[in-house]
Amino acid sequence: MFEAFYELTAPPFSRSIPTDALYMPQELTEILNRLNYVAERQLFAVLTGDCGTGKTTILRKFSNDLNHNQFKFLYISDSKLTPRNFYRILLEQMGFQAKYNRGDAKRQLHTEIEIMKAVHGIQPVCVCDECHLLSREMLEEIRFLLNVKLDSVSPMGLILTGQTELWQKLQLQAYTAIRQRIDIQSVLNHYDRSQTGTYIRHQMKYAGSTGEVFTEAAMDAIHQYSAGTARIIDKVCTSLLLYGSQSRKRIIDDHAVKLVLEGEFS
Repeated sequence: MFEAFYELTAPPFSRSIPTDALYMPQELTEILNRLNYVAERQLFAVLTGDCGTGKTTILRKFSNDLNHNQFKFLYISDSKLTPRNFYRILLEQMGFQAKYNRGDAKRQLHTEIEIMKAVHGIQPVCVCDECHLLSREMLEEIRFLLNVKLDSVSPMGLILTGQTELWQKLQLQAYTAIRQRIDIQSVLNHYDRSQTGTYIRHQMKYAGSTGEVFTEAAMDAIHQYSAGTARIIDKVCTSLLLYGSQSRKRIIDDHAVKLVLEGEFS
C-alpha cells in the first residue's frame, strides 16, 4: 500500500526479511558467533532477552547460516513441554518414531544421536525456545539429558532461550545444578538511540529507499516510545508509513510520530 508511494520494492519492517539482509550490529554478531561456537563444541547455552528484542530473528539467522552437512538443527517451542514430548519431538525431527516409554525414548534418542555423529558425521544442535515458561521438572530433565558418559561429553549442542525471567529463575537455589552446567550465557539488549536510527535507515534501504524518509527528530520520538525494542519500532514505523502515504507526506517528522502514537498506540 505505502510501498508504491515511497517507491519501495519490499515491506521494510517485515519479519520475512531474508537473514542475509538483517540488521546486525556488533552485539548481535557477537551473540551469533557464540551460538555457532556452542554448535561446534556441543556446549550448553542460555540466551535471554526482553519480549521483542529479536530472539527469534537471531535464531532464524543462526539456523539458516548453519552448515547442514555438518549440523542437524532441532527446534522446540512448547510452553507445556513434558519430558516425554521433549524426546518425542526431537526424535520425530530426526526422522524416527519415538518409543512410548519416557526412559526408552531417552535411550533411543542417545542411540540415534551417536549413530548420527559416528556414521554420518552430523552433530545435532537443539534450540528450546520460550524456556521461561517451562516447569522445573522439564528443566531438570534437560540437565539429565546432558549427563552422559560420566559427564565428559555432551550428546548435543543445547541452547535454551526465553525472556529475562528465565535467567532470573535459574538464579534460584533450586536450579543451582542446572546453572552450573551452563557454558555460555548471552543477553539480547534493547537498541540505544544510535542503533534505533541505524536500524530504521537499514530497513528502509533494504526496502529500496534511496533517500531519508524519517527525520532525526522522528527517530528520537520513535526511540523514546519504543525504548529500543525492535518489534515496537517495526509496528510504529509501519503505521507511520501508512499514515505518511495516506497524507501524501514524503518526509515523516516528529509531529507525524506524535499524531500516530496518540491515534493508534495510546
